Amino acid sequence: MTITLTLAPELEFKLKQEADRRGLPPEQYALEVLDEHISQAERERREKLVALIQSWIDEDEVSEEEGYDDEFLRMIDEDRPSYRKLFPPELKGVSW
Repeated sequence: MTITLTLAPELEFKLKQEADRRGLPPEQYALEVLDEHISQAERERREKLVALIQSWIDEDEVSEEEGYDDEFLRMIDEDRPSYRKLFPPELKGVSW
């Protein structure tokens, strides 16, 4: 794939200067910088995703430890059009 970039003179100067300092042609140095930047961005996205999923897991563990809010479950049962309750008090600890 070929991409043509138009660099501002100042950026072109900096690119050539850093490439010379490293003993590389400017094109090769630019490719290395782009590859490093894109790889870092992918790692950061992956780390954020892992942290988000871990926070969901942690929230679920806390919710399970705290148990269900009886008032919330009672309200769900009250709003049901069916006479059959989803969370009958006699089954607390057995099925929910």
